[in-house]
Amino acid sequence: MNLSRPLLCSAALIPWLLTACGGDGAGPGASAPPQLAKAQGATLQASSALTAVALPNTRFTSAAVVPAGLLGTQQAPEHCLVQGLMHERTGVNGNYAIGFEMRLPKDWNGRFFYQANGGGDGVVATAVGAPGPGNDTTALSMGFAVLSSDAGHNGAQNNVGPGHFGLDPQARLDYGYQAVGKLTPMGRQVVNAAYGKVPDRMYMGGCSNGGRHAMVAASRYADQYDGILAGNPGFNLPKSAVQGAWDTQWLNTVADSTAALSTAFTPAELHLVADRVLARCDALDGLKDGMVLDVQACQTTFKLDLDVPTCSGARDGSCLSTAQKTAMGKIFGGAKNAAGTALHASFPYDPGMRSSGWSVWKYVRNVTLGAGSLPYIFTTPPNLLAPTALVDGLLKYSMETDAPKISATGGLFTESAMSFMAPPDADRLFKLHDRGAKLMVYHGTADPVFSSDDTAAWYNALRKTHGDDTANFARYYPVAGMNHCSGGVATDRFDMLTALVDWVEDGRAPNQITAAVRPANADLAGTGWSSARTRPLCTFPKVARYQGGNAESAASFACE
Repeated sequence: MNLSRPLLCSAALIPWLLTACGGDGAGPGASAPPQLAKAQGATLQASSALTAVALPNTRFTSAAVVPAGLLGTQQAPEHCLVQGLMHERTGVNGNYAIGFEMRLPKDWNGRFFYQANGGGDGVVATAVGAPGPGNDTTALSMGFAVLSSDAGHNGAQNNVGPGHFGLDPQARLDYGYQAVGKLTPMGRQVVNAAYGKVPDRMYMGGCSNGGRHAMVAASRYADQYDGILAGNPGFNLPKSAVQGAWDTQWLNTVADSTAALSTAFTPAELHLVADRVLARCDALDGLKDGMVLDVQACQTTFKLDLDVPTCSGARDGSCLSTAQKTAMGKIFGGAKNAAGTALHASFPYDPGMRSSGWSVWKYVRNVTLGAGSLPYIFTTPPNLLAPTALVDGLLKYSMETDAPKISATGGLFTESAMSFMAPPDADRLFKLHDRGAKLMVYHGTADPVFSSDDTAAWYNALRKTHGDDTANFARYYPVAGMNHCSGGVATDRFDMLTALVDWVEDGRAPNQITAAVRPANADLAGTGWSSARTRPLCTFPKVARYQGGNAESAASFACE
């Protein structure tokens, strides 16, 4: 670093950071979308030009130069780390703010990346930006300026119990969508102050709840973002939480006890079902290779009742009891009320259900995450439960009287959980299209928490609205066998950010993405797969079909 030209993170910047608090911030066309220009890079400027900058409702708390080297387990270039808080306030149950950090590389590529984080947020994750699962590269190492936030609540401070930030109406809205709306213009101004220009191109990406944030941005902030990458998106997250209660209730009918939901289906029993799915569906794509690439056809081919033996005696892993088949059918069929009305989507049967990630979500995380989020964040008014009653709350959750409360409002809670969490008009993305912006979505078909059937239904609705024009700006890529964001019996290593940039800025449409085996994927143990295996991820509803040749190579498949 040239110390004769102080960078953004130099000592001269600190007065600006500490005084930069401002006042209060206040029909489809069929034509092809416009082509956006390619981003142009820049380098960090001297900080003398930053002293006059003031940003509304923003307090910067630190700035530091980070030398090139390892950042966690991944390489990062020399960059400036800026941390701060926005919209500090006193809320219902404590002090709140939108915490954030930005990492600004010395050699910038002219692009901004909003890193949308997962789970319940509440933590400012290291702002590096993932281009997809299993990658050694990051958005930061590619030269992006990257922003990460806690979405408006500090998990350690505001989660006095699980999900307690949901007692604060504004914290709900920030978590759902408003934090993104507040952070985005602030991030642009920081970039402008750092490099002497605003970003040429704006990108956003994340997986799980981060995928939900991305889907919401495609709807609410289509005027702000040029490229959006949504992985395993829980865009109907309150409905997924209802599904978690449904799963827990049905697992409990065949488990030895509430404290041991994992006894509902043993690993051997899950392997049995996965093997029977493979036996019926593996060859549907033209090759028996331990993968089910034609997921849709498999759902009509595989029959749980007929293809899996029913136990006549003790459970030994070679069969399922009648009660187990009922419970599994109910779980994969999706939550319903007594009238049979669907409260969430179904889930596809997929051999990835044999993996540890599937079991952990169904047996553990549905409880640890859902038991707090469902009553506190997604119910209106919040249902105040003692910590010792949270699991019991899931078991007693009523699909008749409790489930409708995810769409309710009342008192200080002027938006329902479905309103502040889900993307409005998700199947009508005209603004995104008309700007020339692009949306790429991927979803593991063995995701046990957010249904890939739900994502497929969304994309079909989008195609119904936009017709053949849909593929000009939005594409969905199912990932066969992959669990929640990674793992499973799958090729779960791929880079979609590079493909997204090429599509946005060069007009090269990503007809397929090559996915590889991730070396750390323990779910592949015993499969006999080559460590060099690759497969194409096709744009839905196309399917990768074997054409002949090397069975381990994506080049031997065509998306048809």
